[in-house]
Amino acid sequence: VNKVTPIDKSSTVLTMILAVIFFNEAVTPLKILGAVAIGIGTYLMIEKKKTKGGSKAPPYGRWLIYAALSAVFASLTAILGKIGIQGVESNLGTAIRTAVVLIMAWLVVFMTKKQNGIHQIDRKSWLFIILSGFATGGSWLFYYRALQLGPASIVVPIDKLSIVLTVAFSYFILKESISIMATASRFGKKPFDKNR
Repeated sequence: VNKVTPIDKSSTVLTMILAVIFFNEAVTPLKILGAVAIGIGTYLMIEKKKTKGGSKAPPYGRWLIYAALSAVFASLTAILGKIGIQGVESNLGTAIRTAVVLIMAWLVVFMTKKQNGIHQIDRKSWLFIILSGFATGGSWLFYYRALQLGPASIVVPIDKLSIVLTVAFSYFILKESISIMATASRFGKKPFDKNR
């Protein structure tokens, strides 16, 4: 999670560029600085760790390609959404978008013949998938309203602050390691105790 999410959220830089191109939004030094900081931060978060022998870890798997594609589509989502909701009530726009996503997701399930797996989902997974759906719905409703009212080149970077929360949640809830902790241990500093 703490590697995939930074790549996905790097769509912020692409969205900022596209917002300038499509909507003639102002290019300010602060926006440029923000885009550069996001790019550097993304690079540092996905940096390959070295193995014990000093060599680099094996190359990233297919997840890297999927995360990069996710970033491109996330950027297009913001730009196309901004164009689409002009003159449309934001909640209605979100409902239409959600219906399209629902149909598309079920088409993929049936095309890959995975629909029978629904019976194998346990209660815990059902609970967290449903809670994730509520979180997604809330995020989309607020996001589209903000996008309708504000400039995409500012709304999108604020929305992408979710990366900080995602990395924190992945550490505390999923017990995933964070690169800065590995770096600290390399320099003889004791990283935070993951079990506290």
